[in-house]
Amino acid sequence: MAKKNLKLDTYSQNTWCPGCGNFGILTAFKEVIASLTKKKIAKENIVILSGIGCHAKIVDYLNLNSFYSLHGRPIATAQGIKLGNPNLKVIVFAGDGDTYDEGISHLIHAAKRNIDITVLIHNNRNFALTTGQFTPTSPKGFKGGSTPEGSIEEPINPLKLMLASNATFIARGYSLKPAHLKKLIIEGIEHKGFSFIDILQPCVSFFDTSKLYNKKVYELKAQNLFSEKQALKKIEQWEYKKNNSKIPIGIFYKIQKSAFEKQLLGNLIPSKRKKLDSV
Repeated sequence: MAKKNLKLDTYSQNTWCPGCGNFGILTAFKEVIASLTKKKIAKENIVILSGIGCHAKIVDYLNLNSFYSLHGRPIATAQGIKLGNPNLKVIVFAGDGDTYDEGISHLIHAAKRNIDITVLIHNNRNFALTTGQFTPTSPKGFKGGSTPEGSIEEPINPLKLMLASNATFIARGYSLKPAHLKKLIIEGIEHKGFSFIDILQPCVSFFDTSKLYNKKVYELKAQNLFSEKQALKKIEQWEYKKNNSKIPIGIFYKIQKSAFEKQLLGNLIPSKRKKLDSV
């Protein structure tokens, strides 16, 4: 499939700020869809969802089945879609604000269940759409609309949270490395179970981290398969509150477990049943 076929009509004008890290994610994902269709995965069997925020506009720029969810709720909605038709490839685009704030319980439980969806976090470490308030991944001292004197809170490490939540695929990407990001997303989608990719995405308007990331980011060796203990050590190599260490990107942890929908439904596909049987 040509990448141009993934574009909607010209009325879907791209409104991201010039230089926004979201462009790299969009570029990588177009390549992902092209690769999946070459593998005979029908475009009609791919569903993308978003929350509310700058990240969410990506569904306007792709000619795919899509669903705008409420703020913090795309993961909950994605689980319903996957249970309705387990044959679908369900991919969530979400922000660090709506996922690690309002949506954090949905994230944790989806990981715990190991439902076969892929969650891609556009992590710019601020609420960019509402002009730069702090989020759970903003560094201590972050100055924005809600914290003009600087945030007094320490940030969370979402990869550590996902490891503690028993996620079976944990990765970190960087939006300014779209070729590497493409590979991560494909591996995440092909993983049979819950896959989580936290994508470092500089916000040029309210928190431009591109110089820091360009200097500190390095790729983990693709062939390395880390144990849980080793994964934690790699994850802790860069904490969000520290800017003086290298930042690894790649797959930190990957194991195989039975997916939630398979355990719950077996071979049943609810959306293809003509009528619901009485319980």
